[in-house]
Amino acid sequence: PTKEILEISQQLILNKTPSQLTLSKKNLTADDIEVISKGLKVNQSIKDLSVSNNQIGDAGARSLSDAVKINRTLTELYLSENQIGDVGARSLSDALKVNQNLTKFSLHLNQIGDQGALSLSDALNVNQTLTLLSLSNNQIGENGARSLSNALKVNRTLTELYLSENQISDAGARSLSDALRVNQTLTNLSLHANQIGDSGALSLSDALKVNQSVKELNLINNQIGDNGARSLSDALKVNQSVKQLNLIYNQIGDNGARSLSDALKVNRTLTELYLSENLIGAAGAQSFSDALKVNQTLTELYLSKNQIGDAGAQSLSEALNVNRTLTQLKLSNNQIGENGARALSNALKVNHSIKELTLINNQIGEKTKQNIRTLAQLNKICLVRL
Repeated sequence: PTKEILEISQQLILNKTPSQLTLSKKNLTADDIEVISKGLKVNQSIKDLSVSNNQIGDAGARSLSDAVKINRTLTELYLSENQIGDVGARSLSDALKVNQNLTKFSLHLNQIGDQGALSLSDALNVNQTLTLLSLSNNQIGENGARSLSNALKVNRTLTELYLSENQISDAGARSLSDALRVNQTLTNLSLHANQIGDSGALSLSDALKVNQSVKELNLINNQIGDNGARSLSDALKVNQSVKQLNLIYNQIGDNGARSLSDALKVNRTLTELYLSENLIGAAGAQSFSDALKVNQTLTELYLSKNQIGDAGAQSLSEALNVNRTLTQLKLSNNQIGENGARALSNALKVNHSIKELTLINNQIGEKTKQNIRTLAQLNKICLVRL
């Protein structure tokens, strides 16, 4: 261990470190962590420790586990990108079974597979303090998702679970859905880039019809098409808890947009809907326009990188003439020309609720852009991006 590491360990022993200690990107090895862990065992002041982006491996995880079993002040531990595998996850899980103060734990970007997820699930069965667990960018697969789902059926403290990029597929989504039917604690679930498809979206939708705790659901880049959007729409018609639904970079077209719009006509909870990078055209924009004329809850609508064109922009402008709740509208990269931009500009003359309008990378002339900027200033829009 370097002189710096030895000094930090000594400071930990003497309780002279700040409550937040960051040791990320320092090329720390398992030997370094062993020295740090000795200090952690007796330290009574540290609350937040970040050791992300090092090379501590399973051996380093084992040393930290021994410290976490004893330490009574640490509440946040970040171990992202450390080459920790299933063995290291098992060691850390053993610590979680006895530790009663850790609330946030990140193992993002490691090499944890289904066996590591099983170990962590065993810990969640008994742990009563952890509120956030990040396992994104590992390899837990559908079996790991099933193990975690079983834990969620009994765990009553975890509120945020991040499982992005884990190859859990539709089978893993189905397991998580079974858990969501009984779990009433989880508020934030991230499943970004997991290939769940329409089938997985259907499973999650069925769960959302009865679950009343999930507030944020991230389904970015999951190969969800119109059928999946229709399933989610059916859920939104009855669900009263989801506030943010992220469906960026899927395969939702005009039919899916129409389904989601039908849900917005009756839903009174959703405030943020992200649909950038889909396949929505002018017809889909018209559907959203019809919904926005009656919806009084949605505050953010992201439709960038679709193909709504002038006709779609004109339709949305009609909605802005009457809608008074939408504050952010993002329409970048949508083939909007002069006619669509002028329609939006006219809408800004009467709409005083929009605080951010984004129209980057369209086909709008400089004169029209200047008119929009002027109206934005008069209308006290905080931000207009052109």
